[in-house]
Amino acid sequence: MIQRLSSNPLLKRIKHVLGIDRAIAFTVLARAWSMSAGVVTLLLIARFVSPTEQGYYYTFLSLVALQIFFELGFCLVILQMASHERAKLVISETGDVQGDDVAHARLASVFQTALRWYSVMSLIMACTLIPAGFRFFETSHHAVSVTGWRAPWCVLVIAASLNLVIDPIFSFLEGCGLISQVARMRLGQGMLGSLLAWSAILSHHPLFGPPGTLCGMVLAGSIWLFRRRRLLIHLAKFKVGLHRVSWAHEIWPFQWRIAISWLGGYFVFQILNPVLFRFQGPIIAGKIGMSLTIANALGTVAMAWMNTKASPFGTLIAQRRFEELDHIFFRTMKQSLALLVFAAILVFGGLLACTHFAPNLAGRVLPPWALGLLLLVSVMNHLVFCEAVYLRAHKAEPFLISGLVFSILMGAGTYLLARFSTVSAVVLWYFLALGTFSPVVATIIFQRKRKLWHQIEAAPSIQAELIQKSYS
Repeated sequence: MIQRLSSNPLLKRIKHVLGIDRAIAFTVLARAWSMSAGVVTLLLIARFVSPTEQGYYYTFLSLVALQIFFELGFCLVILQMASHERAKLVISETGDVQGDDVAHARLASVFQTALRWYSVMSLIMACTLIPAGFRFFETSHHAVSVTGWRAPWCVLVIAASLNLVIDPIFSFLEGCGLISQVARMRLGQGMLGSLLAWSAILSHHPLFGPPGTLCGMVLAGSIWLFRRRRLLIHLAKFKVGLHRVSWAHEIWPFQWRIAISWLGGYFVFQILNPVLFRFQGPIIAGKIGMSLTIANALGTVAMAWMNTKASPFGTLIAQRRFEELDHIFFRTMKQSLALLVFAAILVFGGLLACTHFAPNLAGRVLPPWALGLLLLVSVMNHLVFCEAVYLRAHKAEPFLISGLVFSILMGAGTYLLARFSTVSAVVLWYFLALGTFSPVVATIIFQRKRKLWHQIEAAPSIQAELIQKSYS
C-alpha cells in the first residue's frame, strides 16, 4: 500500500512542489504533532489551569531556556563539524564506519569532545538553575499567588539537564547523515512528552506539565540512543591519536561566535516572560507566553524544511558544490515561507473567530492586533533563520555583531517598557526590532557574505582565508 502511494504521480508532484523528502516528512510530522499537541495543551490550560498558574507555566519554560548559557551553541558546531568530516565517510545502518582514516579519527574526536563538554555543563546547569529559580520566584512580587511550585521547578531543571547531555548526540548523528532517523525519534519524543504533560494538567498538577514534557523527551531519546549504541560506543572508544580535532584552533573560533549569538537570542526571544512576570504579574506573563507559543510554533514547523538541510549544506560546501547549494537553499526558503504565511493567516482568522464564539479562550492570549504583530515577526524572522542556517553551514557566524546589538536593544527595551509602561508597548517594541530592523540587517549581511565566500570557487585555501578574514 505504501509503495502504491509513493508511486502515485500526483503525490510525487505534490512532494516536488512542496520540497518534501523523508527527513522533512518526519520533521514536519514531529512539528505538526507539536502544533496539534500545543493546541490541545492551550485548550487544557484554558480549561483546567488558572490564569495565575498559566503565568508560572510559561515562565518556567522561559527560565529553563537559560540552558542556552550552558550549551553555548555547541550543538550547531557539532552538527557542522560532523557533516564536513562525514563527506569522506560511509556509515552503515549497523554502525560501521568506512572511508578516510583521518576523517574517521576526526569524527570520533568531535563526538568525544561533545560528550565531555555536555557532561560537565549539565551538572553545572542543575546546580545553578535550581537555586536561581528559587531566588527569582521568591523575590518576585506576585510569587505568593501560587504554592507548590518548588518541586515542579526542581524536576524541570533536572530533566532539562539530562536532556542537555543527550541532545547534542542527536545533533552529531544528524551531521553524520541520520537526519530522517533523528526526525522520526523527535516525533516519538514529542508524543510521549505531550502525553505526560497532559496527564499532569488533567490530574490538577499543571506545573508538572513542563517537567513532564522534558521527561518524556529524555526517556524516548535515551531508548533510541540505546538502540544505536554500537556506533556511539565505537566512536567514544576510538583512538584518535594525532588526528584529534583542535578545540583552540577549529572549534572555539566558531563556537564562541555562535555562543554569543545564542546567548543574545535568549534576550531576544525568551526574556519577555520573566520580565513581565516580575513587573506586571503572572496573568500578563501567561498571556504573552501563550501568544508567543502560538506564533513561534508556526515558525518552528516552517523551519523543518530548512533545518533538515543544515547537514547536507555542510557536505555540499565541503565538496564545493555551490551552485547546487544555492538552488536547494532558495527553493527551500520559498517553499517554507509560503507555508508559514498561509498558516499565519489561518491562525489569525481562528483568533478572530474565537473573540466572537469562544471569548474565554481568546481572553487567555493577547488581543488580535498584538497577536497579529507576533505572527508577522514570526514570518520575518523565518527569513533571518534561513539565512543563518545557510551561512553557518560554512562553519562561520557572521551574525555575531548584529545579534549582539539586537539582543542588547531587546533586553534593555523590554526591561524598561515592562517596568514603566504596558504590555502593548512591549509588543510594539518587539515588532519594530525583530519584524523590521533585524530582517533588513540580516539580509544585507547574507548577501555580502555569500558573495564574498563563493567568489573563488576553485581555490579552497583562498576561500578558507576569506571566511576567516570575514569574521572580523
